[in-house]
Amino acid sequence: MRSSDSIARQLDLAFDAEKSARRIWPVHLLVEELRERVEAEWMDVLVEGEVSNLRPAPSGHLYFTLKDADAQLPVVLFRRQALLLRFRPAEGTHVLVRGRVSIYAQRGQLQLVGETVEPLGTGALQLAFEQLKEQLKAEGLFDTARKRALPAYPHRVAVVTSPTGAVIQDFLRIVERRHSRLQVVLYPVTVQGESAPGEIEQALHDLNEMEGVDLVVLARGGGSLEDLAAFNSERVARAIAASRLPIVSAIGHETDFTISDFVADLRAATPSAAAELVTAQLHGVEERLAELVNRLDRAVRFHMLRFNRQLDALAAEGVEWKVTSQIHRSTQRLDDLCMRMEMTTRQRLRQLTREVEAGAAAVQQHDPRQRLVSMQLRLAAAGDRLRRAQERRLQASQMQCGALEARLQSLSPLAVLQRGYAIVADGNGAIVRSTRQLAPGSSVVTRLHDGTFLSTVETTQPSESVTHGRRKPRKK
Repeated sequence: MRSSDSIARQLDLAFDAEKSARRIWPVHLLVEELRERVEAEWMDVLVEGEVSNLRPAPSGHLYFTLKDADAQLPVVLFRRQALLLRFRPAEGTHVLVRGRVSIYAQRGQLQLVGETVEPLGTGALQLAFEQLKEQLKAEGLFDTARKRALPAYPHRVAVVTSPTGAVIQDFLRIVERRHSRLQVVLYPVTVQGESAPGEIEQALHDLNEMEGVDLVVLARGGGSLEDLAAFNSERVARAIAASRLPIVSAIGHETDFTISDFVADLRAATPSAAAELVTAQLHGVEERLAELVNRLDRAVRFHMLRFNRQLDALAAEGVEWKVTSQIHRSTQRLDDLCMRMEMTTRQRLRQLTREVEAGAAAVQQHDPRQRLVSMQLRLAAAGDRLRRAQERRLQASQMQCGALEARLQSLSPLAVLQRGYAIVADGNGAIVRSTRQLAPGSSVVTRLHDGTFLSTVETTQPSESVTHGRRKPRKK
């Protein structure tokens, strides 16, 4: 029995020694240590797998699980990286994620913090193009019913494009050739790069606020899918859909198609084709007008020749008589119209004079100046009454004050002093009302009506009085 207790004590001592020799880890420190080692070892990795359990968060972060046949790994894309994605990951998409391996301490969970995500099999831009195209089509932004016809005769066209490219020069050259009076307003923007979608969106907003613009042409030269990415962005597509002005999309070459082409009211194969479409009606009108001018010129020449021949056939005297007769009839007609106009003018003037006189009489009747004079007289009378009432009130108050002052004087102690009486006070200023308050040798102050004097009490001689039922003896 003793040997077993000894063995147990030895084992406890050995366990305590081992425990004191090894470090004891709090959970958060152990997880933090592991996280630092994992991030230092796996700070830039490429992981391939299938997207599942995709969960966009209100904060803008993107959470999903990357899995294959044998394992799965949680992935998080923070808001900044999620906004830079060129496509939207979907359930079942096979992707390649680049990032760093880390540990989420609150759950003790291994995760991949993603930096970039690229689809495998299809380019990111192409996949983003197809996804956005399907989304906007489902929302009805491609519907033919919402597209508006271009104005047949525009006066001012705004072109949203780069100011340094050949696009604007080609556009202006075609407009000058086909319809030189058409006003073209250039709104310069960047048509490539990260800032391009925002600039294009702002341009469409500003042009919709500008007065006098009839339609907008969104133009750019050809390029790769990356070069045309701005015109495949959702914000540009929605800005086109929200525009009150008709928009012509002229992006790239004839074989290039962008999201802007599907949303715009009309697609032009090239910027030059857009210039021809915009000026088509005007150019046709000018051609028709030129043809009519030629026909009118030929008709005028023909009729002038015929009239000249008829004039030559007439006698000079007959022609002069007819012309003179026509002048006389016109002069008489003119005199008649002048007299009728003068009579009508006089009648109208008399009517207006009567109306003005009636209005003046009505105004005089309701002239505010008369009412003002009456009110001033009433105010002056009221002021006089108020002054008289104040004077009477003051006199009554003065009389009342005099009576009160006389009563006060009659009740004043000073008036009693004038009749030969005096007020005596002891050394403490207390009024002496009885000889019992005084003792021989004490000082008193006596006040008369014209001043005070100080005296010392030698003896006191009270009047006959009773103290405790007995007559007090007279002091000597």
